[in-house]
Amino acid sequence: MDVVLMLIGSVLLVICVLVSVAFLTLLERKVLGYIQIRKGPNKVGIMGIPQPFCDAIKLFTKEQTYPLVSNFLPYYLSPVFSFFLALMTWMCMPMLINLYSFNLGLLFFLCCTSLGVYTVMIAGWSSNSNYALLGSLRAVAQTISYEVSLALILLSFVFLIGNYNMMQFMFYQTYIWFLFMMLPMGLVWFSSCLAETNRTPFDFAEGESELVSGFNIEYSSGGFALIFLAEYASILFMSMLFVLMFLGGDMTSFVFYFKLMFMSFVFIWVRGTLPRFRYDKLMYLAWKSFLPFSLNYLMFFMGFKIFMLMFMLLI
Repeated sequence: MDVVLMLIGSVLLVICVLVSVAFLTLLERKVLGYIQIRKGPNKVGIMGIPQPFCDAIKLFTKEQTYPLVSNFLPYYLSPVFSFFLALMTWMCMPMLINLYSFNLGLLFFLCCTSLGVYTVMIAGWSSNSNYALLGSLRAVAQTISYEVSLALILLSFVFLIGNYNMMQFMFYQTYIWFLFMMLPMGLVWFSSCLAETNRTPFDFAEGESELVSGFNIEYSSGGFALIFLAEYASILFMSMLFVLMFLGGDMTSFVFYFKLMFMSFVFIWVRGTLPRFRYDKLMYLAWKSFLPFSLNYLMFFMGFKIFMLMFMLLI
């Protein structure tokens, strides 16, 4: 019976994520429209609300083309695998109904995001196009660079709360949000999330103005739609994780979902405001700024924890 309930819960979670991804694309197009002093989608239905579903029908009914010289199986399966991974990360969302008992939820999240690098690499390589290969190499280098600082920030949180379970974030922020205690860390985490999900100002994977396009240049119709859906699902997940880690993260209240929506809006706001970074500056930021910063914070938390243990022993 438990297995059946877990399966039903998982299917419902995936359906909710897909619907929210659809409306996130609509929100993005509307917000970017108003930032650029225009309306955005407003022809389909009332205020363009059914637009995402029309886009989905259009994308998935288009004819699937593929390059004759491509390695067909990896080329065909990498968007599917990418989408599957993006939905898999949602399984470690700490639901209070005990959907899955994820005592090592943070490790699971890191494993899933690390695997996402392979899908980008295989998508670029299997297309057998120079542009796609160059785009995938750059995207992989970027993702790997920022994963280091993400992992170190998570590790410092593990030292602070003494657990890998995401539920602990909720219990530890009952009285004060972690954002008030660690504002610089929150900003670095948010910047790393932008780089991790290939968003502006770090969107080299999709919008490389000096190349024709990124790793997805040879994809059209269904394959492109799956890559697109995977990206937006990971944006939503990163927003959820930010709220959970820094903004209280009480999943029992509706306020949690308003915070999540606000964080997703900030992702779009950044896209409408900031210009694209230069690639060497992106790498400099990762290795020369964020890495020393997160290492220093990690050392600070380790020292703080040891000091507290010594203090407790002395008492």
